[in-house]
Amino acid sequence: MIEVKNIHKSFGQLEVLKGIDMSVERGEIVAVVGRSGAGKTTLLQIIGTLDSPDQGSIFFNGTDVTSLKEAELARFRNRNIGFVFQFHQLLPEFTALENVMIPALIGKTSNAEAERKAKDLLSMMQLSDRLSHKPAELSGGEKQRVAVARALINSPAVILADEPSGSLDTQNKEELHRLFFELRERLGQTFVIVTHDDALAGRSDRIIRMQDGVIVG
Repeated sequence: MIEVKNIHKSFGQLEVLKGIDMSVERGEIVAVVGRSGAGKTTLLQIIGTLDSPDQGSIFFNGTDVTSLKEAELARFRNRNIGFVFQFHQLLPEFTALENVMIPALIGKTSNAEAERKAKDLLSMMQLSDRLSHKPAELSGGEKQRVAVARALINSPAVILADEPSGSLDTQNKEELHRLFFELRERLGQTFVIVTHDDALAGRSDRIIRMQDGVIVG
């Protein structure tokens, strides 16, 4: 489903990615691991079209997204890629329901349909009683589940997660990890997860190990 071919990326004189080739199949949960500075987050941002490579191509179901113009790329990202970050990145002035709805509204879904889908997803996350709560009124685990619902709202081809459990305590971390695998079973969801968590990496379908900007295993 995703093909990454010969990706290079430098920041000034620092070469961060040095010719990355990898693939991800539909419904697969792939963990990307390695020490800090290995290039994991940069790779995830390039796969997610948040940054562009200096060289190489990213294909989603045969579409070379590195060839898309900016407006086309924004539409593609909105419809095909969901993001979960370490610190949830919820907008503090909006409720849980509104935060989840935002990507759907950006994608021109009607308000009524966006609200229906957001409520269904928050129910799936066991957050039906938190719809009107703003992020400051939610626990860390609840905020991250809202972020997962937001990532799912447009039924993306893949969810890209960057240290999604890095800020959570042990119980919430385990619940979030379990949720990812439930979503794969229920929705066939594909995940690419950058993580330092050995337990999460060990449960994944495949581990990609990075070191100094290259894949080593």
